[in-house]
Amino acid sequence: MAEILVYSDRWELGRELVFQGRQFARKLGLGLSAAALGAGAEDIAPELAAFGADRIYLSEHVALQGLQPEVVAEALAQIAELVNATYVLISSTRRGKDLTGRLAQRLGAGAVTDTNAMTVEDEQLVGKRYALGGNTVAEERIETPVKVFAVVPKTFEVGLLEAGAGEPYRPELSLSPSKVTVVDRHARESQAVNLEVAPRIVGVGRGFAKREDLDMARLLATALEAQVGCTKSLADFRWLGEEHIIGLSGARTKPDCYIALGISGQVQHTVGISQAKVIVAVNKDKDAPIFQLADYGIVGDIYEIVPALMESLKA
Repeated sequence: MAEILVYSDRWELGRELVFQGRQFARKLGLGLSAAALGAGAEDIAPELAAFGADRIYLSEHVALQGLQPEVVAEALAQIAELVNATYVLISSTRRGKDLTGRLAQRLGAGAVTDTNAMTVEDEQLVGKRYALGGNTVAEERIETPVKVFAVVPKTFEVGLLEAGAGEPYRPELSLSPSKVTVVDRHARESQAVNLEVAPRIVGVGRGFAKREDLDMARLLATALEAQVGCTKSLADFRWLGEEHIIGLSGARTKPDCYIALGISGQVQHTVGISQAKVIVAVNKDKDAPIFQLADYGIVGDIYEIVPALMESLKA
């Protein structure tokens, strides 16, 4: 039987792919396999089974240490051929995007990255992604025998668990160590920033006059147990790191609540917040495009509104 094979370099995102992959597999009459690679693969197998995988292919091969993309691509290529995979679904993280192209090349497959919606049409999976700078949505169909899609995190909701057979397999993979040697690692703030799965986000834009004023937004974020995101311009100014960017150049988010402070609302940013459940915008320009997307809008100066919000939260 042909299969859908799913893989994510982050376990929490793998759940989404497995859960939705099972729904796709049923509609297409395919099996569903999941790959768990690298350190901890044995531990995650029961969870992948619980979310619906029929089979879990495990490997903690020494060459997979550090999950270098070229080694992971080779491992997935061997597993995909073993299970006769028709589709491979990968999380479109930074590593995932790199991995997608490498894997597609090895499989002779077509590939689409940053897929933000998928449907079954004419007995095949069709992906959708933003195009033309985020001004439109393109429908992508892959015609090669094997098709690889990299899916934006939080594209799929995880519903009630309906476990698959969940049989573990440990294939003998022929892998060579990466030619890249990691000589040192340094902790950075990005390790604590995960906008793609954040339930609440406070977004900051050009409405802030100087870098020091961002502390006001950080205090609001702390009070709301939220993370701070930004438009690309603030990262260009080096006011915040690249890991805080939301939009075409950064994260696609799906928070329960997004608060936009001093953000005009250009499409390059709003494509990253369009799936938020509630959007609250504060901007002194009543004609700012962000208000067309917002569920609640406040026309006013962020330097007056944010302190007032903080006082309300204290009450």
